[in-house]
Amino acid sequence: MRRIVAISERVQETPSTATLRFHDAPPARPGQFVMVWIPGEDELPMSLSYVGPSKGITVKRMGAASGRLTELAVGARLGLRGPYGNAFDPSPARILLVGGGSGTAVLAPAAEAARAAGGEVTAALGGTTAAEVLFADRLLAAGARVRIATDDGSRGHAGYVTDLAAELLAAEPFDAVWSCGPEVMMRKVLEAAAPRGVPVFCSVERQMKCALGLCDACALGPFHVCTDGPVFPAAALRPLEEFAGFQRDASGRRIFPRSPGERSRAG
Repeated sequence: MRRIVAISERVQETPSTATLRFHDAPPARPGQFVMVWIPGEDELPMSLSYVGPSKGITVKRMGAASGRLTELAVGARLGLRGPYGNAFDPSPARILLVGGGSGTAVLAPAAEAARAAGGEVTAALGGTTAAEVLFADRLLAAGARVRIATDDGSRGHAGYVTDLAAELLAAEPFDAVWSCGPEVMMRKVLEAAAPRGVPVFCSVERQMKCALGLCDACALGPFHVCTDGPVFPAAALRPLEEFAGFQRDASGRRIFPRSPGERSRAG
């Protein structure tokens, strides 16, 4: 059901990323997303970074529509529909989170749910610089152990967050890995976990228009991300050439990853 909500709080999380909070009654689970609309802009799929009655979305400035969202002030109105999609299962006892950049937004409420269920959470977070690392303090406040990797070495490990993930997987037992970020990053994570038999679940982003599995815009191999995901087990993603191979723009044209030298070290 489409509805209109007013922004009750705005937080500038990083130089490029802002959280918008709003009161919204429909129940939601960590990992789900909503379709968000503002007048004069396209409708955008946004993962929920807060899932209680005071919900939230955390938006990174990427293009015109996301940039417009990050500029909205308290009192501005948003159109919503959803929540849609599946969610993370908070029951594993020992969970490793691997978040690349703004991908940490969907992992934070999942970590809080896991901690509330009595689980242990370790988070490996990646950012281009120390200023762009998202929700480290929030995860620490939830009782998670946090490790950080940055492109420029300004905080934590200088390099890829997948290096931290591989190090942690080699040193400690985990019951599950949850990941969100660039697909190249997530494929590296699932490959690092495979020899150890640790199940991996990835939150995948795709172009979305209907969010109902009808328009085929978010097709990923045999799946629709909006209805079969956005949280997928590694076993479903590993065989797909498209996963970390290419995405599609709004017209359906294939978009291939940038060369390794151009990619962010979040992956």
